[in-house]
Amino acid sequence: MTTESGAFCAPEPAPRPPKATEGPYARCVLCLEPTEYAESVKGIVLCPVCEWQEAQRNACSG
Repeated sequence: MTTESGAFCAPEPAPRPPKATEGPYARCVLCLEPTEYAESVKGIVLCPVCEWQEAQRNACSG
């Protein structure tokens, strides 16, 4: 994928759900720790630690 200037760019990240102000909080699908998101959020929900680790894996998968 190239831009008009010819430089390569990474795909846009998926939109993040809004953070919950009160519980109950969703559990991380990897470590089962509480996340910043409400239980009603659809899809894969990660805690901040697992989210950061997943971003590192994706950045280095080159």
